[in-house]
Amino acid sequence: MKGDGLDPKGLIAESYRIDGITREECRSIFVDWALSMPMDSTGTDSVQALLARYGDSHPGHPMTDVLREGLTRPDRPKRRGGWRARDR
Repeated sequence: MKGDGLDPKGLIAESYRIDGITREECRSIFVDWALSMPMDSTGTDSVQALLARYGDSHPGHPMTDVLREGLTRPDRPKRRGGWRARDR
């Protein structure tokens, strides 16, 4: 077993060990991590726990930045028309 309940596949831990990893690679790893989490887990709580585990000891690492981004809520998409908009 590679990881634990917070990082089942050990993806986040491994990302911190990769020299020269890019922000884009960290984002890809983060998405893979998020998709592997159990349905009953709370994403925000898990990300906060990962930041508590790694953030202070790796403040300039791209994964730390990605985890912080993971705590922000995306803007809601704006409605861009639809089938009724075409009839006007």
